[in-house]
Amino acid sequence: MSAASEIRVETFANGLTLIAERMPHVRSAAFNLILPAGAAYDPADKRGLAGVLSDLMVRGAGSLDHRQLTLALDRLGLDRSQGVGPLLMHFNGATLGRHLLSALRVYADILRRPHLPAHELEPVRSLALQHLQSLEDDPQSKVLAELKKRHVPAPLGYHPGGTAEGLRAIAIEDVRRQYQTYVHPGAMILAVAGDVDWPALVDTVGALFADWSAGATPPLTLGSRGERQAHLAKETQQTHFGLAYPAVPIGHPDYYAALGAVNVLSGGMSARLFTEVREKRGLCYAVWASYQTFREQGHVFCYAGTTAERAQETLEVVLQVIRSLAQGVQRDEVERVQAGLKASLIMQQEATGARASRLASDWYFLGRIRTFEEIHKAIDELTPDTITDYVRRYPPDDITLVTLGPKPLQWSASL
Repeated sequence: MSAASEIRVETFANGLTLIAERMPHVRSAAFNLILPAGAAYDPADKRGLAGVLSDLMVRGAGSLDHRQLTLALDRLGLDRSQGVGPLLMHFNGATLGRHLLSALRVYADILRRPHLPAHELEPVRSLALQHLQSLEDDPQSKVLAELKKRHVPAPLGYHPGGTAEGLRAIAIEDVRRQYQTYVHPGAMILAVAGDVDWPALVDTVGALFADWSAGATPPLTLGSRGERQAHLAKETQQTHFGLAYPAVPIGHPDYYAALGAVNVLSGGMSARLFTEVREKRGLCYAVWASYQTFREQGHVFCYAGTTAERAQETLEVVLQVIRSLAQGVQRDEVERVQAGLKASLIMQQEATGARASRLASDWYFLGRIRTFEEIHKAIDELTPDTITDYVRRYPPDDITLVTLGPKPLQWSASL
């Protein structure tokens, strides 16, 4: 049976979309619930509000206080998390299939009837501030946070954790107002994968959520991006840098070629960045590239950590390697990329949590679910020519560079 034939979709009148895939060979079930209530929707003077809201929502709901709610979910054996990204708030969980409907009943209270207790705001704020402070001890995360803020148009590039000033400015009334404005079923997606009984699932979700009135999420207006280069001064023996450049988004005809190009650069220990920068020249202890997509734009992010003395050379070689893609891609590189992407795809198919996340992501970005066969075919169709042609048509221009260390690095578009 194909993956497509096991997937069911139900969209309720209030906008909530339920997607489920039965995986007959497993006894567990996972869910991924997402809604557009992420960090990009924070007020400008209260950055971090969405994250505070998501944390407070699980600190008491319905008839259960914080401790009772935690115990109820623990008794179901639920491995769970919640949080926010640039655009989305998410609630994830995985447990035995027989406990799935009970878990969803608890989450109906979390979504619809959270207490948002005022006495819990300070502990939540304190944890959020500690998380921000931890960036100071993690140069890689600090560089990448600054890079995204400068490269990706505001407010998409803002760090989901917010700012210290924004977090300190949040009052409980702000949290409750944010909840009333953004937490509703109008664009909510609930994806479930694993040991699923579709008739029981759709009936339960309908009973829990169908009478919830839809709201209207205010439109998000994108602003400008930041300056193309920044240096974060820090007296250290090491230099860390991150660079980013645009790519096509998921859903674009060249999406798989873009993904192939990134994986030629950084798809394992035989990828170009690792081989040319680390193995052959010994320039750095860490180097990689990754791809991130929004609905209408994609981006490639690269990172390297090295000694201050070799940082300038490392940057120059990294840029040379990235731009070498336009000179051609080898057949063995494509075969390695295809093997890696297929292995990742197979692992996603076999893990309920990963599969639920893929279902929700596909529906959010594409409005449909890609089948296993469709993705497999697209990977098979990658060739040296398709990847090279993509890189030539979408060269790594408009680069943003952020460095952290004792001194800035010299850089220009001609490097």
